[in-house]
Amino acid sequence: MNLSTTYLGMRLPNPLMVGAGPLGDDLDTVKQLEDAGAAAIVLRSLYEEEITGEQMNAFYNIESHNESFAEATSYAPDPLLALGPDEYLEHLYSVKSAVRIPVIASLNGSTPGGWTHFARLIEQTGANAIELNLYHAVSDPRLSSAEVEQQMIDIVRAVKSTVKIPVAVKLSPLFTAFANFAFRMDAAGVDAFVLFNRFHNVDIDVIELEVVRSLMLSTSAELQMRLRGIAILSRKVKASLAVTGGVHTALDVIKATMAGAHVTQMVSALLRNGPIHLYKVRKDIEAWMQENEWPSLDEMRGNMGFDRIPDPAAYERSNFRMMLRANPAHLE
Repeated sequence: MNLSTTYLGMRLPNPLMVGAGPLGDDLDTVKQLEDAGAAAIVLRSLYEEEITGEQMNAFYNIESHNESFAEATSYAPDPLLALGPDEYLEHLYSVKSAVRIPVIASLNGSTPGGWTHFARLIEQTGANAIELNLYHAVSDPRLSSAEVEQQMIDIVRAVKSTVKIPVAVKLSPLFTAFANFAFRMDAAGVDAFVLFNRFHNVDIDVIELEVVRSLMLSTSAELQMRLRGIAILSRKVKASLAVTGGVHTALDVIKATMAGAHVTQMVSALLRNGPIHLYKVRKDIEAWMQENEWPSLDEMRGNMGFDRIPDPAAYERSNFRMMLRANPAHLE
């Protein structure tokens, strides 16, 4: 069975990547992940505020960036916990020296030119690519969706003009016209889309009058939103496609590939089961492909994409209507 795939212009032996999160913090763990079959690894996000040295007030820290990367369980950009720019570069160099697989740095920014200089330093340190985490929690009613989207596109253009290595963007699912925005981002030259960010849960402690935030490990149930996003873009953009969030089993990887994904990023499943889980998932994928007579992932990729449907909007509305009629208990 041929599990090889191409992502960000890199030919990988399989689609199983390690997503941004705590798994890349320890060199021994990184080596174990490589030995278990990880095709590539994405390091934690470095935040623009740590690059510029600006002080964040508590509200901005929580509302704009807290746990904004995919499948993280407890990380927040606390100055006492987060790696600063120099430490980040040192760690990137150490990881690159320790493994042979591609290592991707992650940047979480909020202004067009806030960290283009550091993107260049990341490239010089040896990163194979950069993943831009473009999560933006918009609470200012004066800021329009068009302005937010243009800011994100400007960030991509600024970074693309600064570095020669591939640039991926990790997006949230909260776009009114997601396909249009993705097409504009694709035209701006982005090399990959990573779908989607996971959001922390917010509750209120009515006794202590505090906002309580948490982020549980993902489950395969969260995959469905990612499948739809990937299926929308499959074969309609030049950029590579990655699924992150909700990838736990071989069937999750198969579904993502059929929707159009080139790779899948895992974090929660590896935190639960350890690096060896990558080996199990890879073997399960091979067994499923052999049983169902698929010689390669390339042949199945995108066979369930929206490009196979003449009118995707009408198709989705029809299925939504039929689902409600067939399941009267599922009321609006």
